[in-house]
Amino acid sequence: MSRSVPSPSGSFGLRAALPYVCLVSAMVSLCAGTSFAKSLFPLVGAQGTSAYRVGFSALVLCLVWRPWRFRLARKDLIAVAAYGAVMGAMNLCFYMALRTIPLGLAIAIEFTGPLSLAMVHARKPIHFAWIALAVAGLGLLLPLGDANLNLDPVGVGFAVAAAVCWAGYIVAGQRTGHLHGGRSVALGMTTAALVVAPFGLVTAGAALLDPRAMALGLVVAVVSSAIPYSLEMVALRGISKRSFGVMLSLEPAVGALAGLLFLGEHLVARQWLAIAFVIAASVGTVVTDPKRETTEAPLHD
Repeated sequence: MSRSVPSPSGSFGLRAALPYVCLVSAMVSLCAGTSFAKSLFPLVGAQGTSAYRVGFSALVLCLVWRPWRFRLARKDLIAVAAYGAVMGAMNLCFYMALRTIPLGLAIAIEFTGPLSLAMVHARKPIHFAWIALAVAGLGLLLPLGDANLNLDPVGVGFAVAAAVCWAGYIVAGQRTGHLHGGRSVALGMTTAALVVAPFGLVTAGAALLDPRAMALGLVVAVVSSAIPYSLEMVALRGISKRSFGVMLSLEPAVGALAGLLFLGEHLVARQWLAIAFVIAASVGTVVTDPKRETTEAPLHD
């Protein structure tokens, strides 16, 4: 009886697929963790949940990278502080948006931040086509004359603010690109925690010290930040920045599905179409951007 021999090409196929599996897993982990975070809102509010996420993430990252062992020039410290401050504002605004609008829609709106940044230097007609598609997607998301959409304007406003912060986060992150990635992120997350913590303390107060809430907050930090960040680092070693950007563009859809499965957030057809428009605009932007291969892919909420 003959025995089958593992095919080298099959092994190669598995290795080639691993980065993509890691990236999809990162998106699923992020969206599942964010969905889980909403269960903390009744206990400590959106501000307290955000404080837990960035606070525990900062603690974990500092324990891993021990950034205090390395000295930074004053200019680099300022750059890292700006990076962390924008990161904290982005997290806080995003969680504030989640109080009143569905997860998938909040992510879709937030995605317009890096998308707009990528379009700043638009020159070709195809670039303006992607802009038009993204604008059309946003137009479909806004409840213009459609009572069935019923999106809270305050929530939409916070999602837009998160989008602006994400664009600022990318710009600030590029200014720290010459530094060690892990240590700069650890310092940035620590700064983010210092920015967000006062909001959590003012709104939640002593409730933040509740052991059950703290345990849930630690889970949110690990599932929403530590695991996705680690998986994205693995993915970036095996796929190009362009492919990374295309795959990351699917996150609004992953968020919408997570909201449906974990939170029972049902979207109408018009909202699904809007998400599809934003995804298509994001994918198109990545594919037609000749600089994508040499620029750092942005990490996200």
